[in-house]
Amino acid sequence: MRGARIERISHHATVSGHVRVAVADDDLIVRTCRAARDNPRGREVHRFHAADDDPLQRMINALCPGSYVQPHRHVAPEKAESFVILRGALGVVLFDDAGNAREKDFILLERERGVHLADILPGVWHTIFALAPETAAFEAKAGPYLAESAKGFAPFAPAEGSPGAAAYLMALEDRFRSVWGLAPRAWGK
Repeated sequence: MRGARIERISHHATVSGHVRVAVADDDLIVRTCRAARDNPRGREVHRFHAADDDPLQRMINALCPGSYVQPHRHVAPEKAESFVILRGALGVVLFDDAGNAREKDFILLERERGVHLADILPGVWHTIFALAPETAAFEAKAGPYLAESAKGFAPFAPAEGSPGAAAYLMALEDRFRSVWGLAPRAWGK
């Protein structure tokens, strides 16, 4: 990112130190994707908002294939969330309260297909996952960020890091790939 100071604020996030404007150029996106690859969670966030209490949270969210984001929703308080694909391919899945997802709930964000944005309304259960290496999306949602209530995690899905998380993600992504006619992924290779 030209001219701005980038500071590490946690083991999975950096922040721009811009004063007037930040630019998300290829260098910043590649650096964020590289950091995601090096992170045990397979994810990295580069934050543009200055603090957790900012009224609009803006970030690059880079994910590696196989990184599990537990299905969740934003209800306390209710918040919409938007994803704009910058690089790679992002699977977005919406669920009903029982954890069911219909074919129309499988959204593929991929610039080459001409689908760039998913805007998820408040209270809708959802997850995201990378379908290609070096996948990055611009994410925006209302602030403030309150760690204890930022996400309401789905009771129908395993928690991140739990024994069932990898199998849940594999089954979900395999179904997603089937719905979209994408080549199957070679898991564990």
